[in-house]
Amino acid sequence: MPKRTRFTTWRPLATAATAALMATLLTPAAAQAAPRGSEPVHSYENAIREAVWVDTGLDGDGDGRSDRVAVDIVRPREPAARGRKVPVIMDASPYYSCCGRGNESQKKTYDGHGDVTQMPLFYDNYFVPRGYAVVGVDLAGTNRSDGCVDVGGRSDVQSAKAVVDWLNGRAKAYTTRTGTTRATAGWTNGRTGMIGKSWDGTIANGVAATGVEGLETIVPISAISSWYDYYFQQGAPLYDSGPDWLSNYVNSPDARAKCGAVQRKLADGAPRSGDLTPLWAERDYVKAARKVKASVFLVHGLQDLNVRMKHVGQWWDALAKNGVDRKIWLSQTGHVDPFDFRRAAWVDTLHRWFDHELMGYDNGIDREPMADIERAPDRWATSATWPPSGTRAATLRPGPGTQDGVGTLGLHRRHGTGTVTDDPALSETDWAASIDKPTPEKAGFVTGPLTRDLRLSGSSEVTVTATPSTPTAHLSAVLVDVGPATIRDYADAGEGITTLADRTCWGASTAGDSACFKETKAKTADVGYTIVSRGWADLGNHASEAEGEPLTPGKRYTITLDLAATDHVVPKGHRLALIVAGTDKDLIDPPADRPTLKLDLARTSARVPFAGGATAFARATAGAASAAPGASLLDGVREPRTAHRVPGEAR
Repeated sequence: MPKRTRFTTWRPLATAATAALMATLLTPAAAQAAPRGSEPVHSYENAIREAVWVDTGLDGDGDGRSDRVAVDIVRPREPAARGRKVPVIMDASPYYSCCGRGNESQKKTYDGHGDVTQMPLFYDNYFVPRGYAVVGVDLAGTNRSDGCVDVGGRSDVQSAKAVVDWLNGRAKAYTTRTGTTRATAGWTNGRTGMIGKSWDGTIANGVAATGVEGLETIVPISAISSWYDYYFQQGAPLYDSGPDWLSNYVNSPDARAKCGAVQRKLADGAPRSGDLTPLWAERDYVKAARKVKASVFLVHGLQDLNVRMKHVGQWWDALAKNGVDRKIWLSQTGHVDPFDFRRAAWVDTLHRWFDHELMGYDNGIDREPMADIERAPDRWATSATWPPSGTRAATLRPGPGTQDGVGTLGLHRRHGTGTVTDDPALSETDWAASIDKPTPEKAGFVTGPLTRDLRLSGSSEVTVTATPSTPTAHLSAVLVDVGPATIRDYADAGEGITTLADRTCWGASTAGDSACFKETKAKTADVGYTIVSRGWADLGNHASEAEGEPLTPGKRYTITLDLAATDHVVPKGHRLALIVAGTDKDLIDPPADRPTLKLDLARTSARVPFAGGATAFARATAGAASAAPGASLLDGVREPRTAHRVPGEAR
């Protein structure tokens, strides 16, 4: 579809009202200039706090009544008193009662009338005084809502979409969970922005993929774009459980008692074989990217091993193909909210983003660089576009070295073989640490020291031709920057941050809802290598991503593994490595067998996007002598911790 023209200078009533109010507070000379953004001119303490229950039109719990989802609202009183309408910032979540939100695991709390006292996170504290309503939606089956959690399916998405429809006068809501008194949203202009981390951001992706009118922008943080890719990659299982376990984990006690049928459908529809099924197709938002009308400000950690970077690459590329207005931040952290790794810049940028997208301020954010990328702890760079202009894929070829398993990496096809024996007790950190040593569990291929910096940006893929010794086999492919660096320690419990005792305040507070949050700082590690990108597959899926098959031992197979998107600069003097191995401990589950795989190097390659393409790679490796195999182990972060089974549970 053609690219929409969204960045306009229209000024709705809410903006005009703020401008008029500001004019009474400014000198005549200053009042002549149009305001550049919303200001905290409304009382947070006196804000209207209320709850409504929106009818989703579904009966997920099978009790014979249409499910209603609880919607907690905090909105400024002054515009409502003057009949002026305000835009909405909405966070739809399954975590408001079971698990909490943010670094301090805040939950919703309520007064004696059932109205929200504490809305987690800083959004209401900061934005309500600036003329926004902030809305927290309990997904169906959670907290005070009816229905059942269906893990990214129709019920989850409709929980939030129905609220957008209600805000725009297209759905029904009630003042209580079971009553008949209707509630209307005459206080809003319907312009809605959705935000949230992990599962919350995932719901924002899903609602945007419906094309619902009134959803103007989404800010998905560490969010899933396809639920199949949360649980599997090309047939390889990433977790030892499925969506039925996750649904039960977050369902309210009332929902658990009613949602047995939904649990069975989730279990039956998501077989541990890793085959694609209709259940996964329903939860694939990438395929519906053509419907997205909202702009997207995407934030993700390059080292997120919970919701992995594959979700970024495929979603971003699909949005770009369909002309969606986009912005992106990529940090060195794991599964961490930007409020906890770049707080001041995040609050300012998010403020300007919502002002532009929901209030129509011409504040210039649409003319700023598209991408912010963390190159080292707290050191950021920008790109006008992402991936940067001139980025092209180069085909890299592995070659044999002087010792088995310690090979070369270049642009020219090489002949030879390599051998990998799967060892489920070892991970990517073990492989990378011994990149210069011949070890049986991995085949490593390395350039010589680079003569100039080399930037990777985007998604790679690795084609492997292998002959297995057993009927089952899993494959891993990893790109590694070999060289000393100080990075965020994403494998630490804080996934790249340390939480401090001191607090800073971001907005207004009340006795029940403080705007002051614990500060953080970067948790760093000095390493001898950095994992840049990863990908996994079940070799049994060589012929089809939809369905696997048993392998014939001794038969040669070719499969292409999708590697996660990244943006990383390999500095001059470092080396770039490709590792092919079997089970990546704690990141994929092992196969039934312990295969040995013989690699055909002439039919194995990696397509890697470089700024400047193959020419840049050739220049960076020109005159670089291959490093001789060494006996020493390189330092890295600790091995990945046991994989999370709950999106959003990390930080």
